Amino acid sequence: MTERLGTEVAVVGAGPAGIAAAVHAAEAGRRVLLLDPASRPGGQVWRHWHQPPRTARPWLERLARSGVSVLGESTVVDAPAPGALLVERHGRPLRVSCDALVVATGARELLLPFPGWTRPGVIGAGAAQALRESGARFAGLRVVVAGSGPLLVAVAAALRRAGARVIGLAEQAPRSRLAGFATGLARTPHRLVQAAGHLAALVGVPYRTGAWVREAVGGERLERVVVCDGRREWGWECDVLACGYGLVPNLELPRLLGCATSGDAVILDACQQTSVCGVFAAGELGGIAGVEHALVSGAIAGLAAAGRPAPEALLRRRERERRFAVRLARAFALREELRTLARPDTIVCRCEDVPLDRIRDAATIAPTLRGLKLHARAGMGPCQGRVCGAALGFLLGWSADTIRPPLLPTPLAVLSEAEGPAAVAGTPPQEEDR
Repeated sequence: MTERLGTEVAVVGAGPAGIAAAVHAAEAGRRVLLLDPASRPGGQVWRHWHQPPRTARPWLERLARSGVSVLGESTVVDAPAPGALLVERHGRPLRVSCDALVVATGARELLLPFPGWTRPGVIGAGAAQALRESGARFAGLRVVVAGSGPLLVAVAAALRRAGARVIGLAEQAPRSRLAGFATGLARTPHRLVQAAGHLAALVGVPYRTGAWVREAVGGERLERVVVCDGRREWGWECDVLACGYGLVPNLELPRLLGCATSGDAVILDACQQTSVCGVFAAGELGGIAGVEHALVSGAIAGLAAAGRPAPEALLRRRERERRFAVRLARAFALREELRTLARPDTIVCRCEDVPLDRIRDAATIAPTLRGLKLHARAGMGPCQGRVCGAALGFLLGWSADTIRPPLLPTPLAVLSEAEGPAAVAGTPPQEEDR
């Protein structure tokens, strides 16, 4: 028997944006259900195993007092309608119905292929941070941090504080753009202080701007990376390469719901409502902008989902954070050279071991991401294109294809039990099974 839950406001994603949305909707008097695949709230930004980050504690305490029903280890796999969600939890289906829905599914790291990027010891910059926070030991390891974005400096500083020997940091953005971005931080003194703290922890570490990793070299393990700046190249010997090129919003659920998007963002009105009535979005879905933007946009979305207007102070804060997002995107825009790093034999889809030359051959037959799935199996693996899809979008300039359920690999038992025996037999389910 499929379990069913009804609520006034459902929030998908328990990162800063989702927590802020749930708290504000609950404090406005609504019954709120907060869903997240993790076992505890916090998301990727406030991930914790023991003590949460200092900045997260007031929000987590406020969430605990708010009366929000938090349902961890719950993954949304389908959304038949804006007010209906199919959730997989502990291998069983759960149907959630709601009057209003807030989607705050956050973002994932953008990984771009280059020779050797699948070698043991090469991980994402965000993944390195997650491993450190979950207890992985980096003490004594030689680490290179590379890619693009403010996260690189934060990760490098955190790893050095954890005892890693940070050999070097390579940022693909040119020094001129970084200088302009740093100057703009004066408008947000707390960010300036935070950045200064990270840089102080990296005194003595080579910091190369306008530079990127061309190749990761080694045998059974990583031995060194080749870094270049377009004019010359050099090698850094290391045990770990933490390499990431910014973030990509998790747009699968809003797109499945039919929400209009533009580029890598959901189109939102002044109340954070999407093009679908009753569906709101917050955080990185509206543009990559950081924790402060996630919190303020989540608060506005939660109030709107509860039928309450947002105070002018919140709206002004959101506009400031949106301006910061524009400066962030301009400063760390990816350079053209990154599109040509992969060689013909470089694996692009790691789940299915699909190299670039097979993808190019398939692209001549079916020049869409869905065509690559059918002809080359790129994106057919367990991650369902969440890694290679964004990379291929950057490399080939293609937009994302249509989204179909289930959103993630799901046990057949969950789908069959949720739909009923008739659906499994291939006939439409009866009304009582819907």
